[in-house]
Amino acid sequence: MRTSRPEAPAPSALRARIVNDALVVDLNDGRTVTAPLAWYPRLLHATARERRRWRLIGNGEGIHWPAVDEDLSVEGLLAGRPSAESQASFKKWLEGRRPLANKRMQPPRETARVRRARRRARG
Repeated sequence: MRTSRPEAPAPSALRARIVNDALVVDLNDGRTVTAPLAWYPRLLHATARERRRWRLIGNGEGIHWPAVDEDLSVEGLLAGRPSAESQASFKKWLEGRRPLANKRMQPPRETARVRRARRRARG
C-alpha cells in the first residue's frame, strides 16, 4: 500500500537586508539565504535608502523594491538564479536614473503652506 507524503509548504521571506556586497533574506523555515549583490544589478546600483525600502509580495513568496522596480522570488533565490534582466534593459534603466541625481541637488519645492504664508506677508 502506498501512502502519499504531504508536501511541505514553500518557504517564504520574512526579512531582507543588504550586508556589505550581499543580499541576505531570512525565511520562515529558519534558513537564511545569501546571494551576491552583483547578481541583481538594480539593487547594486540603488542607494542605501532605496535598498532599505522593500516590501514582501505574495505572502512572502517574493520581495519588491519599489524605487528600483526590482522583484525577487524566494524560489529564485533558493535555486541560485541571478537577475534575468537583459543588458539592454538594464542599460536603459540605468540611463533613466541619471537625471534623478540632479533633481536631488535642486532646492526643495515650495509647499502650499509656505506659499500661503508668503502671500499673507505681502499683504
